Amino acid sequence: MDDIGREIEPLEDPVDDDDDDDFSEDNSSKGGKKSKLPLVNPTCVESPKETGFHQSTRTCLERIREALLHHRWQEASEYMACYPQMLEDPTNGTAQHYKELIWGISTEILHHHPNSKMEDYNNIYERMKNSGVRHYLMICLEHSFHLMLNGHIEDAKRQLSVAESWRHGKESASQLQTTKLIQAYRSLLDYIIWCDKKSTLSDGDHNQDMHNYFRQASVNLKEILRNPGVWDPFILSYVEMLEFYEDHAQALQILNDYAYDSNFPPNPNAHVYLYQYLKRHDHPDKRMSKAALKILHLLVPSHELMLEYSSFLLQSEKNRDIQKAFGVILEMLDFACWRDNLDVWKHLKTIIQKLQLQEDWKNAVSELMAVRKDWWPALHFTTFHASRDSAENPELMEVKASLTKILCPDLNLKYAAGTS
Repeated sequence: MDDIGREIEPLEDPVDDDDDDDFSEDNSSKGGKKSKLPLVNPTCVESPKETGFHQSTRTCLERIREALLHHRWQEASEYMACYPQMLEDPTNGTAQHYKELIWGISTEILHHHPNSKMEDYNNIYERMKNSGVRHYLMICLEHSFHLMLNGHIEDAKRQLSVAESWRHGKESASQLQTTKLIQAYRSLLDYIIWCDKKSTLSDGDHNQDMHNYFRQASVNLKEILRNPGVWDPFILSYVEMLEFYEDHAQALQILNDYAYDSNFPPNPNAHVYLYQYLKRHDHPDKRMSKAALKILHLLVPSHELMLEYSSFLLQSEKNRDIQKAFGVILEMLDFACWRDNLDVWKHLKTIIQKLQLQEDWKNAVSELMAVRKDWWPALHFTTFHASRDSAENPELMEVKASLTKILCPDLNLKYAAGTS
């Protein structure tokens, strides 16, 4: 909408700085100086440099903006049918900008118009593709998204296949990057078709046509790891197909590379996917699972898998690991989303019971609670919490009340008083 606002401003002669002192209420009657106060509706003010053609197209654009703001989609579409004449202006030196504007407004109207049809979308996308080459690839990609969302998977794939082979002039870095993105999405469509074919097969049955889609998809999906980025849906699709064909070594290699390649940005999901895969296949090397959760803890200490990470730590029976498990659960409870979760509090109680078997357990607790004593009671142990937990979850209240003196021995907590 800001782009529309910029376009509707009329062309004006520059104003000298020396004229600023001539500002007055009636300066418009003195032959020259216009008020600098913002006008409520500066629609069609004439200027020496503005032709009637410019004025009419600018007025048309303003009417489109008004219709969009008030969700009058039919009215906006009627004005939009006239606005593209701006592209025919031989004096227009920024035609590319107007093409982008027409592209954006047209698709916005079609998305909201109750009577829009797929044919209308196809027409506008094809028209914008043929209006210039600068955004050809991005328009193809957006067109395929729309087809995909409406269930036209084969049509969407055809759009991307055409775009994938499209070349214009010297290939720029941005063009190369967009082409790689198009290849990735084309492979994702191969995966979707593969899934559709798989759903029609009986258990354990294989199909050559289905395998062909797997091979087509795998070529580019494997290449994704050569380009640092966040590729979650593409990686998951590739791994699912590899699992189906029982290529577990390749699947594990892909997930390891995605999680640990230093060229990629930190991505908590990459470690989640690796851990889930290892757990799903009961991988014998538990250290890999523990390592994935350890890094996930560093990235997202509030993640739900921290319950499993603390359980891993407890399995070692080492004093250091038990203390670490205690810290992991405390960090989960630092976040308000977990403060009413019975499983987390029960797990905390289990950890503390194991911790109390150590001689220095009080020091271990006080060390981690020292940085929390000023705000943890207000987060978990107020009279309000006692009243609510008593009414909504008595078991939770019982567990929390049993831990108050252990976690905050020097404080007279109102939560504990509320349990009496």
